[in-house]
Amino acid sequence: MAKQHATVGGSEPVATDWRHERGPFDIIGDVHGCTEELIALLEKLGYSVRLEGKGDNRRAITTPPKGRRAFFVGDLIDRGPASPDALRIAMDMVASGHALMVLGNHDDKFLRWLKGHQVKIGMGLERTIKQLEGEGEAIKTRARGFLETLPSHAWLDGGALAIAHAGIRENMLGRNSPRARDFGLYGETSGHVDANGLPERFNWAAGYGGSVPVIFGHTPVVTPEWQNNTLCIDTGCVYGGTLTALRWPEREIVSVPAKEAFAELKRGFGLPPPRPLDRVESAE
Repeated sequence: MAKQHATVGGSEPVATDWRHERGPFDIIGDVHGCTEELIALLEKLGYSVRLEGKGDNRRAITTPPKGRRAFFVGDLIDRGPASPDALRIAMDMVASGHALMVLGNHDDKFLRWLKGHQVKIGMGLERTIKQLEGEGEAIKTRARGFLETLPSHAWLDGGALAIAHAGIRENMLGRNSPRARDFGLYGETSGHVDANGLPERFNWAAGYGGSVPVIFGHTPVVTPEWQNNTLCIDTGCVYGGTLTALRWPEREIVSVPAKEAFAELKRGFGLPPPRPLDRVESAE
């Protein structure tokens, strides 16, 4: 079957079929600029992490546990107190071969801003832009190049695992269609806004029947719970919850508490309801 392609961030298509990438992985939920918690979580997982230098010379130096890699589910930035350092940790870990990552919707919006596209400055992006003031241009240039390389989802471990920021359907795995990209970044949405003025979401996992486990973030939950072979590991660190990782293939949950709440969660914790039956659409 020929692959369909969609551009990511306005650049060339990024492959989503990563079945050659083998675990074990330590899959980390939405960071949203909570760098202290990220370092604490990585250390709890057995990684050593230190940030050194300033400005254009600042970098993260990491050592992973033998044979393991971290995997970020996206949304490194926005809302939290230290998005530039969260970016540095992820970029340097990926460059060193110590991590992989898929694109989140906040990362994608930040990428479009970096490329000079018109975007609405809000939902935490204003904090990231403010934190970048005085950081120099090098981190912006590097972040743009880095984010352009990230897929909207990843099919991994010989086909035994899928990771996406907001979710993915099994028949979308390994594809680069516009529908698969949008689903990976935003999940299942109606195209309308809810009472809080936020995009209306549905719980796509409630109807998932795939044999490939899907690990995702995007929608904060209090505690990760498996549902139909899917697991959400965004536990709302930036909202005062926890930062969570899933050890794969062990399926062990590892979390650290937030230092404090840096943003208000308007929807509340928990997955949304499934799409009403009269509004179900085909997957592709």
